[in-house]
Amino acid sequence: MGIGGAITDASAEVFGKMSKNKQEEFLNAYFSKEKGIGYSLIRTTIHSSDFSSGSYTYVDEGDKNLSTFNINHDKKFKIPLIKKAIETSGGKLTLYASPWSPPAFMKTNNNMLNGGKLLPEFYQSWANYYVKFIKSYQQEGIPVWGITIQNEPMAVQRWESCIYTAEEERDFLKNYLGPTLKKAGLGNTKITAWDHNRDLINHRANTILNDPKASKYVWGIGFHWYENWSGGEPMFENIRKVYEMYPDKNLLFTEGCNERFNAEKYQLWKNGERYGKSMINDFNNGTVGWTDWNILLDETGGPNHVGNFCFAPIHSDTKSGELIYTPSYYFIGHFSKFIEKGAKRISSNSSRSQLLTTSFLNNSGKIVTIVMNQSNDKIKYKLHVKTDAVDVSILPHAIQTLIY
Repeated sequence: MGIGGAITDASAEVFGKMSKNKQEEFLNAYFSKEKGIGYSLIRTTIHSSDFSSGSYTYVDEGDKNLSTFNINHDKKFKIPLIKKAIETSGGKLTLYASPWSPPAFMKTNNNMLNGGKLLPEFYQSWANYYVKFIKSYQQEGIPVWGITIQNEPMAVQRWESCIYTAEEERDFLKNYLGPTLKKAGLGNTKITAWDHNRDLINHRANTILNDPKASKYVWGIGFHWYENWSGGEPMFENIRKVYEMYPDKNLLFTEGCNERFNAEKYQLWKNGERYGKSMINDFNNGTVGWTDWNILLDETGGPNHVGNFCFAPIHSDTKSGELIYTPSYYFIGHFSKFIEKGAKRISSNSSRSQLLTTSFLNNSGKIVTIVMNQSNDKIKYKLHVKTDAVDVSILPHAIQTLIY
């Protein structure tokens, strides 16, 4: 269904500081198929996240009836960038949105930060908030294809965060969010559950999707890659299990980035390899869309109002005005530029453990095969398709895209 990244407040604020020619270069680099890597999928935030200059909501504090609701904050930076991205893509962007926290007055800890839970007496008010958001964006000419219920619902973060157990997320969805969207004429809005790491995805999927009243509202299960913070292998097999158990639902990678920003590591190649490995394995295990985190950050890895500075595929040095393209940009591009929206994944297997591969059949009839070399050696291999074969070589730690 698409490959792309997130237009956050941080990305939009940095974009707003760039010169007009650098803005044009940036837009083409991501959203043009001819001049760039052809992003087709965008995530954005429902009010603030850590990648905002500060916490904010769309209502006055204590306004349970949402009578003060407005998206004026987003009209300064975020909405203009989203509109330009849509225009550059030829109108072909799919956009979905995620909340990091309800307003403070709706929560047990009376704070948007540091976890806390949604108070039961605000379940309906919070469900109404999604409706207001979607309709407000629609009025700006921005269609909202879908939403996720809650970003990282099992993480107490020092930034905007809110905790839902699997049962709480299920019940909020089936008793409030799903019916409220439907009643508001937004029943076609795609709802994605979980939106957190691969490690606990199976329990969350089982709890929500085994309840028919909740499952009927769910388009898919979203996931991140941060379970691999302490080393070891990412839990790709958990994605496969959800894919096998619920073939009528979709799997969507909703967020990943290289953490712990350090400007000396802009060109660290393994940051790109992390993307290649994740994308190949996630697609091979049934994922239908893949969304990077911030599409743009500044030379500090921000702005971020709690100091959680990270890498993006492209950084803008606000002092020099230059754009810095990192290996991650090029690794993602090996997928997003060549795999068309609507392409079907087809079987491809490597007979050498050093090589990772995935293949897609495009609507045009062309096949796209992506190969990644994890070894320190140049490898010569044969690409076999039915009874034909061709000799190919791949450099150490390289990624390549073959089209035929």
